[in-house]
Amino acid sequence: MKAQKILSVLPLAVIGALYGASAWATPFLGSDLASFTVLGSSTVTNVPTSAIDGSVGVWSSGGANAITGFNSSPGVAVSDPQVTGGTVQAGGSVAQLAQSQLTTALTNLGSLGPGTTLSADLTGLTLGPGVYTVPAGTTNLSGALTLNGGGNANAAWVFEMPSTLITSSNSVVNVINTGSGAGVYWDVGSSATIGTNTAFLGNILALASITMNTTATDLCGRALASTGAVTLEQNSLSGACTTGVMAGSSGLSGGLYYTSGSSAATFLPYASVNGTVPEPATLPLLGLGFVGLGLTSLRWRG
Repeated sequence: MKAQKILSVLPLAVIGALYGASAWATPFLGSDLASFTVLGSSTVTNVPTSAIDGSVGVWSSGGANAITGFNSSPGVAVSDPQVTGGTVQAGGSVAQLAQSQLTTALTNLGSLGPGTTLSADLTGLTLGPGVYTVPAGTTNLSGALTLNGGGNANAAWVFEMPSTLITSSNSVVNVINTGSGAGVYWDVGSSATIGTNTAFLGNILALASITMNTTATDLCGRALASTGAVTLEQNSLSGACTTGVMAGSSGLSGGLYYTSGSSAATFLPYASVNGTVPEPATLPLLGLGFVGLGLTSLRWRG
């Protein structure tokens, strides 16, 4: 009878533990950081007209907090017709917290290790989820790059760029066969330059500066600069990602998370694009439910 009790509760307890282990999790991008689609440190400069879905902000420990090309007021969140789903914040506590969370995110992306080392030019590649190191080159993308999630709605790609990220004009990043839990992160060791009319995707987290050349887009991602400027010129960026297979992915900010009591980033478990993807906040309840069912089974069999 004791063996029967143990066997009846064990599968449910294991499932509950598995879900519970990843359940008390926080998203990889902190909530303040994720609210910004564009975040600079020294300045944010824009040549209108750009279209930004999500907040635009700057916070500098030096106190400059300069924004040009958008409506702005020091320390006050203001609206601008070029910005939807957010505000323009030149300094202020939210931008300061976002910069702190950006520093944490950069540190933790680096802690994932080098992964697979690729050639400097990613043109023509189709890559599955994982961590990749991309050496510096004259250009890192001169054509199309395809990121194939392989049916995993929680697919994540992390590109470790020890130096620069540079794309040529009219380059394209495609993300396919994934879903709302996906994440794409470009961890840039110095500065990023996105070429004219490039259709980019994913979150650019640069230690120094980010330049989006004329009409370049990132319709599912962010431009986040830790110590330098973000320069825009008639660009479209969205941290909401409301269309396509990544709709609801909050600007491809999924795929990674932190477990409770740990500062190390972890990859989300596989979830089929054809099934239901549990939201991180619902997983604790799911895990506790499984444990509760196991205990009920144990009590009735006793």
